[in-house]
Amino acid sequence: MPRGKREQADQIILKLRETEQELSRGKTVPEAAKKIGVTEQTYYR
Repeated sequence: MPRGKREQADQIILKLRETEQELSRGKTVPEAAKKIGVTEQTYYR
């Protein structure tokens, strides 16, 4: 049984861009991942 919801590719790209902007502002990966609503492990995956 699947956990959570699956995002469309364009939504994933937007979230990754947002995360990259947060990282460039000096935030850590866990902070940036939390902001987009995923775990750090999911971000790296």
